[in-house]
Amino acid sequence: MPEGHTVHRLATKHLKMFRGRTIEAASPQGRFAEGARRLDGRMLTDAQAHGKHLLLTFGGDDVLHVHLGLYGTYALGPAPAPVPTGAVRLRLAADPGYADLRGPNACELLGAGEMTALRARLGPDPLRADADPDLAWRRITRSRTPIAALLLDQTVVAGPGNIYRAEVLFRAGVHPLLPGRELTAPQWAEIWADLRVLMADGVASGRIDTVRPAHTPEAMGRPPRVDDHGGEVYVYRRTGQPCLVCASEVRAARLAARNLFWCPGCQPTA
Repeated sequence: MPEGHTVHRLATKHLKMFRGRTIEAASPQGRFAEGARRLDGRMLTDAQAHGKHLLLTFGGDDVLHVHLGLYGTYALGPAPAPVPTGAVRLRLAADPGYADLRGPNACELLGAGEMTALRARLGPDPLRADADPDLAWRRITRSRTPIAALLLDQTVVAGPGNIYRAEVLFRAGVHPLLPGRELTAPQWAEIWADLRVLMADGVASGRIDTVRPAHTPEAMGRPPRVDDHGGEVYVYRRTGQPCLVCASEVRAARLAARNLFWCPGCQPTA
C-alpha cells in the first residue's frame, strides 16, 4: 500500500495537470459509471491528500475520494490519452493529459457531511499544515498497544506506512513493542518532527530515504541498497544484516499481520 507521501505527490500532479480545467470523466470498466457521469464536464478546483486518502474537488459539494488500498494504481500521462486497457475504474482527461485509476479500494463521491465524517475518523497527517500532533499524542498516551502498531493506525496518525514507522522508531531509539502509554512526551515530539521532515523529503524526491549523512553509501563506502522500494534505510527489510550504526543484527517479527524491523542495540527494550 502506498505511504502517505505518494498520495500527496498524486494530489500535486492532479493540480498541475487539471486545476482550473474542464474535465472529461469516464469509467471504461463501468464500475464508476454514474460517478463519472456526474464529474464529466466539471472543473477541478482543488486536490488534497489526508494520509492515504486522495481528495479531488470539482466544485459544489462533491469530492472524489480515492483510496488506493493494496492493489490500486494511478497512471498519469500527456495528451492524447491512449485507448484504455485493463480495468480502468476512472479516467480523467483534459488538454494537458490524463489520469487512469485502476483497482482502488475506494472510488466514490462524497458530500460535505461525508467528507467531514471521513476527516474526523483520521488522525493528524504530518504532511498537512493543519495537523495537530497533540491529538495523536492523547490517543497514544491512553493506549497499551505497542507504539509500532499505533503508528500504523490511521485513526492515530494518518499517512505513515511500514517503512516510515520502522525508520522513525529506529531514529528515535524507541523499541517498537513499547506500549504507547510508556512513550515520553519528548520521544513523541521527536518522532512527529522526524515524520514531518522525512515524509516531506519523500514528497520532493518520490522515494524514502531515512539514513543520516554519516550513514549514506558514499560516507560509509558501502554498496547502495537494492530493493523494490528503493531508498536508503536503517532497518526496513534489512533482517539479519548489521546495523549501520552499531553493527548489531537487525531483527524482524510479525505484529498485527505486518512485518516489524528493529535493531536490538539501538532500540533496547529498557
